[in-house]
Amino acid sequence: MVELVRADISDAGVKRGSLVDEAYAALKQAIRDTVFAPGYQGSEQEIAVRLGMSRTPVHEAIIRLQEDGLVRVLSKRGVLICPLAPQDIREIYEVVIAVESMAAELLAVLSDAARATVADELEAATTAMEAALARDYLPGWAEADDLFHRLLVERCGNGRLRRIAQTVTDQAHRARMLTLKLRARPIGSAQAHRLIIAAVRAGDAGEAHRSARAHRVAARDEIVPLIEHIGLRQL
Repeated sequence: MVELVRADISDAGVKRGSLVDEAYAALKQAIRDTVFAPGYQGSEQEIAVRLGMSRTPVHEAIIRLQEDGLVRVLSKRGVLICPLAPQDIREIYEVVIAVESMAAELLAVLSDAARATVADELEAATTAMEAALARDYLPGWAEADDLFHRLLVERCGNGRLRRIAQTVTDQAHRARMLTLKLRARPIGSAQAHRLIIAAVRAGDAGEAHRSARAHRVAARDEIVPLIEHIGLRQL
């Protein structure tokens, strides 16, 4: 009987954890895609209703997202989706530049077989970007571009780099989505990606680092001045 109770408790814990993970993933994606725009403020119940989920897992997901820096819980005033100022975007890109250039360098020193596998994954994401751009489907382009950059870090073998990247890449993605229709058509991204891929395939760590850094520096130098030029005080 005691063992049955323990099993029930264990099953309940697993189910609860799963619901929280689902709520976390759903709310995080909604923030990334600006379904909940920067500066949005609402109650936990309102957010739960919009997500089609119950309040308890959403409450726990919000606590986790506050640790990620994506939301802020306001005493008696609900939840705020944290806006980003131009200086925030600049700082985020500085972290992304450092992390991704190091990740590319680490990829280039993997074994031949591992490098080939990662390079194929990166190539597939880049091809998907080009296909979406050919259809003028910018959200699809952004999704494939985001996958490329996530793979770059996730496959490098350094768990700490991956954890550092997790929050800042979510914030960089939000800036990218909000400025997507204001920027020039992103025709050069695929070519920049292929320079990184070629360096990884060749095992050239120095060139992989340089190519990844140059690519993200170019993105920063396009997005931040654009935000400042159009007078956006926050995203």
